[in-house]
Amino acid sequence: MRRRHKAPPSPLPQRDGIDPVRLRLPADPDGAWKTVRDHVAARYAGAVGTEKIDALFREGRIVGTDGPVAADEPYAPGRYLWYHRDFAPEERVPFEVGIVHRDERLVVADKPHFLATTPRGRHVTETALARLRRDLGLPQLQPAHRLDRLTAGLALFVVRPGDRGAYQTMFRDRRVRKEYEGAAAHDPAVTLPVTVRSRIVKDHGVMAAREVAGEPNSESRIELLEHREGLGRYRLLPATGRTHQLRVHMNRLGLPLLNDPLFPVVRAPGPDDYAEPLQLLARVLEFTDPVTGEPLRFESGLRLTQWPR
Repeated sequence: MRRRHKAPPSPLPQRDGIDPVRLRLPADPDGAWKTVRDHVAARYAGAVGTEKIDALFREGRIVGTDGPVAADEPYAPGRYLWYHRDFAPEERVPFEVGIVHRDERLVVADKPHFLATTPRGRHVTETALARLRRDLGLPQLQPAHRLDRLTAGLALFVVRPGDRGAYQTMFRDRRVRKEYEGAAAHDPAVTLPVTVRSRIVKDHGVMAAREVAGEPNSESRIELLEHREGLGRYRLLPATGRTHQLRVHMNRLGLPLLNDPLFPVVRAPGPDDYAEPLQLLARVLEFTDPVTGEPLRFESGLRLTQWPR
């Protein structure tokens, strides 16, 4: 069995709550790379250009454990390098991240609509993780799970890296009771409560997940809590966690969630309309703490903005 190498700590601090990129130089049995710069250029120049690679070395922005690395340093397999990416400007999501609970192990946040949980794609610095690391002074904070960018509500973060696996496993093994709330049209012809099971797939590069024939891999219980003015407020209880699952299942019932840009029809890409957030809220997280054995229950302080009061 190949021994796994433990990376040394980064000599670079976080920037805007984002870790530097870490690169471990791979084996080079054919001697393809004479210098460190040769490898970095072969790996990244196609994406950013050789001028950018050379500038990173020239400005001392690529570092090793002993400081900046020169472009002409001999290639050494197994060596670790770090550098900070240049972040594209991001529009600030004009809502704050609420704190429902904080202790020495956990942060339970109330994530607003439109804010990604973790850096991904074009959303890097404008994410709940980056904001919380900066605002709470917790550079090692990590998410235990991910909440969709357009969905608001409870997201669980782990303060100590050594604890993260226990909480991730808890979500993976479905030992967390998750309760969502959604608003959609009310149709008295739809019999509720109902448990919806189907097979959901999400193709890479395709915006919306879809249902296909086959063995179900998703399950949601849908309950009507109340209705007024032609709208219904629904309790959504996912037993599984497929991408877009609750949105897909509500759409299948003919009750697509209000302001859903993917179901029943995918809208053309465009800027977010902050006045019309997807009416889906992660209302409750309930579980037995895998570290302490304590039963815990957290409830969001947010509400569905388009439910008539």
